[in-house]
Amino acid sequence: MVRGARQPQQPRSRLAPRLTGTVEKPPRKRKSRTEFALKEIMSSGGAEDDIPQGERKTVTDFCYLLDKSKQLFNGLRDLPQYGQKQWQSYFGRTFDVYTKLWKFQQQHRQVLDNRYGLKRWQIGEIASKIGQLYYHYYLRTSETSYLNEAFSFYSAIRQRSYYSQVNKEDRPELVVKKLRYYARFIVVCLLLNKMDVVKDLVKELSDEIEDYTHRFNTEDQVEWNLVLQEVAAFIEADPVMVLNDDNTIVITSNRLAETGAPLLEQGMIVGQLSLADALIIGNCNNQVKFSELTVDMFRMLQALEREPMNLASQMNKPGMQESADKPTRRENPHKYLLYKPTFSQLYTFLAASFKELPANSVLLIYLSATGVFPTGRSDSEGPYDFGGVLTNSNRDIINGDAIHKRNQSHKEMHCLHPGDLYPFTRKPLFIIVDSSNSVAYKNFTNLFGQPLVCLLSPTAYPKALQVLMSLCGRWHFTATSQPEVLSADIV
Repeated sequence: MVRGARQPQQPRSRLAPRLTGTVEKPPRKRKSRTEFALKEIMSSGGAEDDIPQGERKTVTDFCYLLDKSKQLFNGLRDLPQYGQKQWQSYFGRTFDVYTKLWKFQQQHRQVLDNRYGLKRWQIGEIASKIGQLYYHYYLRTSETSYLNEAFSFYSAIRQRSYYSQVNKEDRPELVVKKLRYYARFIVVCLLLNKMDVVKDLVKELSDEIEDYTHRFNTEDQVEWNLVLQEVAAFIEADPVMVLNDDNTIVITSNRLAETGAPLLEQGMIVGQLSLADALIIGNCNNQVKFSELTVDMFRMLQALEREPMNLASQMNKPGMQESADKPTRRENPHKYLLYKPTFSQLYTFLAASFKELPANSVLLIYLSATGVFPTGRSDSEGPYDFGGVLTNSNRDIINGDAIHKRNQSHKEMHCLHPGDLYPFTRKPLFIIVDSSNSVAYKNFTNLFGQPLVCLLSPTAYPKALQVLMSLCGRWHFTATSQPEVLSADIV
C-alpha cells in the first residue's frame, strides 16, 4: 500500500517548519482558476444549486492544492544546483503541499470523481511528482534511503495502472508523460540494482514507444528509440563482472553493506579525516550512458554510498524517535554528478564544495574524461605543460560564436589542467583521474602541506581490452581486475 508522501526525516533546523493547520483559502488571484474549474463541473454535473456546499469546498480546496503544488514543483528548477543549504526550505514547503494533496485526494476520492472528474492518470501524475521529489532529494543529499521512497511511489503507479487509460485518449502529451515516467522509474531501479524490474520496465517501455509512434506521427520517435538503445547498452555493461583467481566470473556489488566494511589494519587511527564531499565528473566520448549518467559515474557514486535502508523501519529502531530532532551525521558523503560540464560549470561546483567542506574533511574529485595532450614541446615542465582532461566546449559561447583555440602556442582552454586544481589543495584533496592522459597529473605538487592523494588510471592496455575500456571506464575495470597496475601519488 502506498503511504502518504512523507517529508524526508531531516533535522528540523535544516528544513523549514512544516505547514500546519487546515488547507489555506485560495488567494484572490487564484480564485478565477478555481471558478473556471467549478463552472466546468457545473456544466457536466448539473446545476450549480444542486451541488452541496461541502462538496463545492472540497473541489475548491483540491484545485488550490493542485495549483500550489504545480507552482512549487516548477520553482524547483530555479533553485541553485550547487550549495547544500539554499534549497532545503523550499524543498520542505514542496513536500508539505504534496503531502496534503496526496492525502486530500485519498480522503475525498468519491467527491472528486463525481464533481471534479478526477482521472486515474491525474492521480498517477501526483504520485510521479512525489517520486521525483524523493529522487531529487537523494541527488541533493546522497541519502540512499530516499531512493526506496521514490521506488514505492513509482512502483504503485505501475501496480495500480494509473496510466493505463492514457493510450485511449487522443492526447500525445499525456503519452509522453507516461514514457517519461518509465524512464525515471528505470533510473531509480538501476540505482537500487533491481535489474529484474529494469528488464521488465524496458520491455514495457519498448511496447509503449511502439504504440506511441504508431498512433502519433511525431518527431521525437528517433529520440525515444535512442533512449531504448542507451538503457539496453547500460544493462549490458553493468553490473561489473570480474575474474577471480579460479578464472570464474564474479559479479561485484559497488555499495558498502552494513556488515561488509573492511577491517582496519592494526595500529590505524580512526577519525582524523572523513570524506565529506565528492565531485563525480564524466566527459568521455562514446561511453555507455543513460540519462546523463555514464557507467563509470554510476559505479563511482555507488562506491561512495552505503546500501539503502527503508526510512520507516529505520525510524522504528530503538532511540530513533527520541533523536529525530537532533542533528545527525550524514551516512554518505555529499556528491555532485556533472555530465560533460564546461570549465566554468566545473569550477563553480568545485568552488562551492571547497567552500562548504567541513573541518577535518576530505574533498574527492573523480575525473573520467577524454585526455587532452600538449600540441608541441615546451621548454618548461609546469602544471600547464602536460595537458589534462577535456571539458565541454559546446555551451561556452562568446558573442554567439563557440570558442576555439586560436594558436598552437596557447594552452587548450577547454581543458582541466593539473594547475587548475592547485588552489583547492589548501584543504585535504583526493583526486582520481580516469583518462588516457592521466599521467599529466602524475607530478602533482602539494603547495600547502595538506593531505593530497592522486590515483591515476593506466594509459595503455592490451588491444583486446581497449574497446571495453572506452565503453566502461578505465579505472573501475582495472581497480577490480588488476589493481596492481594502478598508479598512486601520495604527496
